[in-house]
Amino acid sequence: MRVMIVSDTHGRHAGLDLALEEAGKIDMFIHLGDVEGGEAYIDAVVECEKHIVRGNNDFFCDLPKEEEFCIGPYRAFISHGHTYCVSLDPEMIREEGEARGADIVMFGHTHKPFYEKKGNVTVLNPGSLSFPRQEGRRRSYMMMEIDEKGHLSFEQRYL
Repeated sequence: MRVMIVSDTHGRHAGLDLALEEAGKIDMFIHLGDVEGGEAYIDAVVECEKHIVRGNNDFFCDLPKEEEFCIGPYRAFISHGHTYCVSLDPEMIREEGEARGADIVMFGHTHKPFYEKKGNVTVLNPGSLSFPRQEGRRRSYMMMEIDEKGHLSFEQRYL
């Protein structure tokens, strides 16, 4: 199973289009918020199961604030992260995910890639496809794969 994880596109689709082309066939698409009206576009260009949450810049939309679901044998908790103070430290969102029984916690908001496995919980942020803020400011996303034996792997990708 191949899962594409993106965040903070802010209504701009050029980076998303490049990332989708580069990723190839995917089985699931996850957007961690700040789509800024791009929901219809994503729905039109992504032809697999989609999970999209609302970010702090997603006004007047029907997207959920958070979501919990399974990805194969793994339980995921996704949130934009701004209500968990992720700009300061990802610990609060990690603790929330752990309390919910999540194996994988995903957030956006900071526009900076992040990956940490602590205990039984993996916490990640794919960065931003439109406005990256990390050193070098390269647009980024993540790919997650679950092989036929159920092994999980993550790859940070840059455009």
